[in-house]
Amino acid sequence: MTEQYEDILRLLHEMPPITLEEMTGIKLMNRTDTKFLANKTQLMQVLALAKNDYYVQEIGGKAIAQYRTVYWDSPDYRFYHMHQAGRRPRTKVRVRTYEDSGGLTFLEVKKKDNHGKTKKKRIQVASQEAVFENGGDEFVIKHTNCSLHEFHPCLQNHFHRITLVNRGKTERLTIDFDIDYTNFDTDKQANSDQLVIIELKRDGLVFSPIKEILMQLRIKPHGYSKYVIGSHMTNPALKANMLKVKMREIVKRNNKK
Repeated sequence: MTEQYEDILRLLHEMPPITLEEMTGIKLMNRTDTKFLANKTQLMQVLALAKNDYYVQEIGGKAIAQYRTVYWDSPDYRFYHMHQAGRRPRTKVRVRTYEDSGGLTFLEVKKKDNHGKTKKKRIQVASQEAVFENGGDEFVIKHTNCSLHEFHPCLQNHFHRITLVNRGKTERLTIDFDIDYTNFDTDKQANSDQLVIIELKRDGLVFSPIKEILMQLRIKPHGYSKYVIGSHMTNPALKANMLKVKMREIVKRNNKK
């Protein structure tokens, strides 16, 4: 473990824990999702300021969870091109493994509609290698009108995630960092360096303590797709005209003290 990781862990241990079972009872009926980009130094500032207002989710006594995701796309990268061009509606097909939950794995289809609302459908599968079992192909056909056989696994990531919930249980906060990318088509690898992705899922009608903290630290809303950015970083052949501004912001966040 790095010194930064240990510092983040120490700050999390100052927060009261909440179990995964307790988290499942939190229903956000008027939910809005907003992403913010920060770096690890800013993350430690956020955690120090938020410790009196938030619980930290623990799984098996761990406050930092490990995730593995594999994204599937067509040979011409249909999903990638739709996303980097900002087109809606758009779709992603991915397989996500919760490595601290006994390897629990789900085949997922995420869709963003013309109004910016994201909907996710998923089914449990035995493993990353068993996606065609348990009705995986039928599931993808139902939600994309395409067979899973038309797609292939092209990008994998591993990352760490912190999940916070406010004391009023009206919002959840996911914090992702240490993202490592592996591209199956190019054999290239990349990582997110100091970047931290904060996603706020909240009831839009209720006061949010974290929004005040982020504003105080000048951490602003900014979109980020692990699939699109990871593909861009590991496959130079992919068109990326619409990503130039986003990549400049990512570099800026990594270099900011």
